[in-house]
Amino acid sequence: MWVMKITRRPIQRADEAFLLELYSSTRVDELAVTDWTPEQKAAFLRMQFDAQAAHYETYYGGSEFSVVEVDGVAAGRLYVARWASEIRIVDVALIPDFRNLGIGSRLIRAILAEGAASGKPVTIHVEKFNPALRLYQRLGFLPKEDKGVYLLLEWSPDETAQV
Repeated sequence: MWVMKITRRPIQRADEAFLLELYSSTRVDELAVTDWTPEQKAAFLRMQFDAQAAHYETYYGGSEFSVVEVDGVAAGRLYVARWASEIRIVDVALIPDFRNLGIGSRLIRAILAEGAASGKPVTIHVEKFNPALRLYQRLGFLPKEDKGVYLLLEWSPDETAQV
């Protein structure tokens, strides 16, 4: 049985190409229905990636922005904001080769354990059509607010005895 070593490390400037590739991999299905050229798709993805990075820096500055590594190989990203009243999973994403292997569950369970230890709820925004919504529900997240395309989910250490 293969036991994966999952680690997190701070994002570095040299990670930008990987992070753009990762971001792009999360938008493949959405862009598949367009009639854009590969160059148009690449330009759009770059613009969206840069806008997302600026948004995260503006609204979540000082948060943990980490590259997730599996056995020393860059596999994804995990962004976490720790506030006085809650822990917010800002973003979690894995490249396709590392999806559906239990890595996301392990990452999120670690954050839930942190929430349980600190007595803080853990929140995350998720698009309503995102397949990860089922994972969050299995882990005990409940809808807190409907924001149109997104749901704000919350896991409460008071309501969830096990992580």
